[in-house]
Order: sequence, then structure tokens, then C-alpha cells
Amino acid sequence: MKTWAVVNLLGRGLDAAALRHRVLANNIANVNTPGFKRSDVSFQREFFRALQTDRIPVRTTHPDHIGGWPTGLQTVEAVLRTEPSSSYRNDGNNVDIDAEMSYLAQNTLFYLALTRVLGSKFDILKTAVTGRGR
Repeated sequence: MKTWAVVNLLGRGLDAAALRHRVLANNIANVNTPGFKRSDVSFQREFFRALQTDRIPVRTTHPDHIGGWPTGLQTVEAVLRTEPSSSYRNDGNNVDIDAEMSYLAQNTLFYLALTRVLGSKFDILKTAVTGRGR
């Protein structure tokens, strides 16, 4: 996969993680608001699904060669969803604070992983341009 495509995908992943962080923080802020329904952002599921499907056909000369790059990665976008039907309490609120804090920690790790991969991509580009590493 071309470097610009990887950087683009990682950038969209960072945007999706930042959006999810804001949505989860909003859920936490409204944990005691009667009738509030939690929302979430789905990106990781679509990303990993795209990795599993639709590969560009590539002719390989050895069985250990990698087959091809997924074609669906360029269309993966963050999707905001609200869960209107479930309710944990009598007041209609469906925010579980323990679950939200867990999702927040998971999202933070996802964001940090993406920043490290993006940073290493830029380090590779810097080495290619300057001829030396850090």
C-alpha cells in the first residue's frame, strides 16, 4: 500500500478516535441525565472488516508472498450511532459508567497506537529524504 494511502487511513483513524473520545465524554457527562441515550462511534469494526475482504488481486511467485492490499480501506469512515432502545435505569438513561470508562481507556490505547504507527511512517519518510535516521 502506498505511503500516502497509509497516512490518509491513519489520519482518518485518529479523527475517528478523537470523535469517539468526545462522544464517550458526553456519555459520561450525562450519566445522571434522565432519558439520555448513549452514543458511540464505530470505526475499528469497519476497519478490521475491510482488512478481511476485497483484496486487490496480485500475482505471487512464492507461496509465502503476501497476496494483495485490501481495496475497501479507502472507504472506511467513522459512524456515529445512538442506542435508543436499551435502558439500565427507571429514568430511561442507558449509560453504564463502568462500561464508558472502559471504552474510554480502550479508545485511548487505540489512539496512542495510531500515533506511534504514524510517527514511525514519518520517521521512515524523513530517513528516505535526509538519508539518515533521527
